[in-house]
Amino acid sequence: MKHSVKLSLSVMALAAGAAAQAQSAGSLMARVGVMRISPSVTSDDLTPPSFPGTKVDMDSATPLTGGVTYMVSDHFAIDIPVALPSRYNITGAGAIAGVGRLADAKVMPISVLAQYRFGEANAKFRPYVGAGLTYAKFFKERSANTLTALSGGTPANPTTFSIESKLVPTLQLGATMALNDRWFVDAMVARTWLKTHARLSTGQTLGVRLDPTSVALTVGYRY
Repeated sequence: MKHSVKLSLSVMALAAGAAAQAQSAGSLMARVGVMRISPSVTSDDLTPPSFPGTKVDMDSATPLTGGVTYMVSDHFAIDIPVALPSRYNITGAGAIAGVGRLADAKVMPISVLAQYRFGEANAKFRPYVGAGLTYAKFFKERSANTLTALSGGTPANPTTFSIESKLVPTLQLGATMALNDRWFVDAMVARTWLKTHARLSTGQTLGVRLDPTSVALTVGYRY
């Protein structure tokens, strides 16, 4: 009976020790899930020749997401969230609101953030704040016939365009809930301040502030 009690106490002590290391210095955590990225668009006017007040808007997207977090100490961490490339529809706004889709483009955001995690390393629930930089990579831009017609292109020489990729600041707020000593659920919201420019093959340009808000829900594993 004494041996059974000692064994039980030893198992409990080991379990408590494992839990205590859940988010301690040296821990590496990986996660996967989904993210909703919602741009808050403020568009400049397309430069002439174009209709006065020609602006654009951009739809939201829900890409698969993931990331890794390395605990530098029990409270400070480096977080690298990454979302898979998603295609965003670009639609008419302002004087051309209602014309529908003008173009679309793929975007892949990659961030590097410094985090501060509240609570103790063995806490089941740990809120955190983060700040850092996001590189928004725009690629595979595709224009629609509507953009060609509005920008002065022709069917024989359709309008093409490119969007400038940018390195911009991001703030993050989130929390991690431990399911056991290895698995966890993470919820996060982030705001990125992003202003970029589109350049059309017709020589016209368009400045647009996107300032997306990202909300992610992921499941992760601590190594």
